[in-house]
Amino acid sequence: MTQLRITLGVTGGVAAYKAAELVRRLQQGGFSIQVVMTRGAREFITPLTFAALTGQKVITDLFVESAGEANLESAIEHIAVAQRTDLLLVAPATADILAKFARGIADDFLTTLYLASTAPVVVAPAMNVNMWNHAATQENVEMLRARGVKIVDPDEGYLACGMTGAGRLASQEQIVAAVRETLHFRRDLEGQTVLVTAGPTYEDLDPVRYLTNRSSGKMGYAVAEAAARRGARVILVSGPTSLESPAGVERIAIRTAEEMHRAVQEKFLESSIAIFAAAVADYRPVQSFDQKIKRDKKPLTLSLEATPDILASVAKNKGDRLVVGFAAETERVAENARKKLTAKNADMIVANDVTAEGAGFDHDTNIVTLFARDGRDLPLPRMNKTEVAQRILDEVVRLRSVLNSPQRSAP
Repeated sequence: MTQLRITLGVTGGVAAYKAAELVRRLQQGGFSIQVVMTRGAREFITPLTFAALTGQKVITDLFVESAGEANLESAIEHIAVAQRTDLLLVAPATADILAKFARGIADDFLTTLYLASTAPVVVAPAMNVNMWNHAATQENVEMLRARGVKIVDPDEGYLACGMTGAGRLASQEQIVAAVRETLHFRRDLEGQTVLVTAGPTYEDLDPVRYLTNRSSGKMGYAVAEAAARRGARVILVSGPTSLESPAGVERIAIRTAEEMHRAVQEKFLESSIAIFAAAVADYRPVQSFDQKIKRDKKPLTLSLEATPDILASVAKNKGDRLVVGFAAETERVAENARKKLTAKNADMIVANDVTAEGAGFDHDTNIVTLFARDGRDLPLPRMNKTEVAQRILDEVVRLRSVLNSPQRSAP
């Protein structure tokens, strides 16, 4: 299983020394850590300490000069770090960094990274009690909370300044728990076998040409990886894609809708949860030619036939398995999703408008609504597909609990 990557921002407060032990606790929890330090943090603890603990480069400046000239690699490093991190954690977070995050100020590596990253953010403030209680700080904290930043409130107690009150860095247990909660780093799918389909299918016309769609497979692969991290055995039936197989996932490579249908039928009986994220071609050529069709000035007419309806064919005899389908729509999303939920005998449909900006095929983000069999509709804002995958699995876990509850099972 690949380690989740946390970028730990350390800012300039007395509690900076506690970040060293926090690194150890996070590593013991299975996370990979890279540290970013502000100029103020380096007054309290050295970068060498964190480099020795993490085995990774500690980033201290937005620009690194070499031989008197700015290094181009360092100038865009914040983008590279932003793209590879799974979570940004700032502990301790000073009043200054809270204000900069809240107001969008980017004047060093950490603040620039915050603006460049789409990863979830956890912040653990530590400061003087009066600074924490000041209206400006509280306004900044509420602004960040409203944007989805997880704030780990400081503890009360004796502070380094000699005062007593709120402002002491939260315990390592609280911070690690907030990280795990934010990353959905839990094992709530242990004992489950999750079947996931992903990617497009290719329907051959001749040895050169085929019919397909724009699916990249990113959404299905994100679901497969998230399910594996949550403890499930995962079987991934994948159409052609350039994506690497998620660690710990059993991948079955297919090409056509018929091949996917056969693979799903074979593995469906082993599953307790099936999530059909693949964009299966709805039609295929009636005839596939052995030789390349030569170009001609005459119009070419193709005869197409429907491919197997994989979701409907297996869901009709699903037993107590939980089945999730996907619906890529261009109009009347809710109406079409609800119809599909009933027609396919699914327990949940993940629907989106593929024409919306930031949603649909080959994007790193998605905008979906989850339509559940118990009547709950859950619209999600635009977020990266890793987070969408986690929210889908959250709803799967909730729905299994609802559908299996004694109240619903009672005659």
